[in-house]
Amino acid sequence: MVSEADSAQRPVRTSVWLEGKPAGRGRRNASTGTSTGASTGTDHPHGLDRDHITVVSVRLLDAEGPAKFSMRRLAAELGVTAMSLYWYVDTKDDLLELALDAVFGDVRVPDLTDEDADWRDQLRELAASYRAVLVRHHWVSPLVGKFLNIGPRSMEFSAAVQAVLGRTGLARQDQMGGLAAVFQFVYGFGTIEGHFVQRCADAGLSQDAYFRQAMGAVEEQPGYEGTFDNAGEMMAARGGDTVEEMRQRDFTFALDLLVAGIEAMRDRAAARDRDGRGD
Repeated sequence: MVSEADSAQRPVRTSVWLEGKPAGRGRRNASTGTSTGASTGTDHPHGLDRDHITVVSVRLLDAEGPAKFSMRRLAAELGVTAMSLYWYVDTKDDLLELALDAVFGDVRVPDLTDEDADWRDQLRELAASYRAVLVRHHWVSPLVGKFLNIGPRSMEFSAAVQAVLGRTGLARQDQMGGLAAVFQFVYGFGTIEGHFVQRCADAGLSQDAYFRQAMGAVEEQPGYEGTFDNAGEMMAARGGDTVEEMRQRDFTFALDLLVAGIEAMRDRAAARDRDGRGD
């Protein structure tokens, strides 16, 4: 039995990027598996490298979700023994962290050197792309809060977000609040959307068919009669012929509200500064 003292002395594992096995060769796009660069490390005689293992991990997580993901399941997919994977990672969490960072490589980062670019457009581009990742990879959202997110793709995304917020005109002390408002909204929106899309796929139905069946089942229940009348009117008013169109309209409008809020808070702070100086 491990004593409390031994447990206290044992270092807490923080991130695969700070400890663990050396990386394999190259950087691969999580979706295509194509190499995009070189990194340190060597291939093992099994013919594997950590990048290829990560690509297959992403594919399995997309197909089966994190509940069924295991070293044994991944090894079977790769055609190797589970023990051979330990040449490249120490734990299953290492694989999840690597997979999480890999899909952040799918986020489109705007050209931050373009001084003429409108920060509003760049913020919308980052938000839309982050949302797409959350929807395409439904397993991502629960992992974002689990790890430090300090891999190269995650850091590139984070740096881009901070750079764009820095161009909004918000005071330095307000920029993290602006970041939280926008990207926690996107996280929540994309998480719910991703789970709904996965639920439809599991049911073998289109989003529209699933939505119609769900709403029809609710409306048929006597206890819910009249409860959703107002919600139905709101949904009809927002427009769109499909669930995806309605959702896109909601996302665009909500994001516009947040952009307008950033502008309003920036202008309010500027006015306070002018009044304080007596200009």
